[in-house]
Amino acid sequence: MTRSELVEQVANRTRLSKQEAADAVEAVVRTIEETLAVGGEVTISGFGKFHVAQRGARQGINPRTRAPIEIAASKAPRFSAGSGLKKAVRGT
Repeated sequence: MTRSELVEQVANRTRLSKQEAADAVEAVVRTIEETLAVGGEVTISGFGKFHVAQRGARQGINPRTRAPIEIAASKAPRFSAGSGLKKAVRGT
């Protein structure tokens, strides 16, 4: 499902105009992005949790030269599915 398809579904289910639904979807996405950017987490009960995972520095290999390289530490967004979402996907 694309963002525009999501906007259309939100508009249909809430009786909002497409522009209002697009604004709502954009607000949710921006809020999640901004919260994760400062190291926070977003928990939507029954759906899941968005959080930031720390990845430590590690040794890697350049695939072209096979020379060892140092890969810097970084942060990565993660999503953990909640029980309600897991049940919905399983169909139970």
